[in-house]
Amino acid sequence: MVKDFFYSIAWLFEEILFFPFDLLRTIQYDSWFFANTMSWIFILIGIIGAIYWIKQLKKFDENAEENRDITAHPFL
Repeated sequence: MVKDFFYSIAWLFEEILFFPFDLLRTIQYDSWFFANTMSWIFILIGIIGAIYWIKQLKKFDENAEENRDITAHPFL
């Protein structure tokens, strides 16, 4: 019973969830751009996250909410 459970999880990932990646692998010789769509999506997510992070850092820096005294941290 436990063995069938793990085989069903393996089947789910190999046959259904990885199907888009198998499709990308088959078109890699036809179109480089379409074969790397997942890479472009992850790069875009990273750029958006970095922009958001930098804006938040700038907002907190402009509000002067951070205690910049040399004794602000107990380990100093």
